[in-house]
Amino acid sequence: QVRVEEVGGGLVEPGGSLSLSCEGSGVEIDLYNVAWFRQRPGKAREAVGCIAVSGKPNTFYEEGIEGRFTIARDYGKDTVTLQKNAMTPGDSAIYYCAADNETVGAPGCASVPNGYDYWGQGEQVTVSE
Repeated sequence: QVRVEEVGGGLVEPGGSLSLSCEGSGVEIDLYNVAWFRQRPGKAREAVGCIAVSGKPNTFYEEGIEGRFTIARDYGKDTVTLQKNAMTPGDSAIYYCAADNETVGAPGCASVPNGYDYWGQGEQVTVSE
């Protein structure tokens, strides 16, 4: 059974940093395209960015995200991390990781929820004093 899980949410002060990891169970995350989404209070789920298994570039970010957030693979741990820097209260959200292997090999990775079959339960991140 394939499962993915987000690890590392919590409370951070404005301007601070926080890292989330996406871990797999029954799956080698290294072989899957992985995306991060978030759902802010009162808003629809939105993409943060994604990382493909291969290709150059293989990491893509939504407009306004790149520069503060970084998505990377840790091949030694078989995880995908979302490093968030210079956080603002507007970044408070439930963050989700999602994985898919049906489009591995095609250019890029999906930035829409229906491009992913496997989802974590979500991890709350709150940016506040």
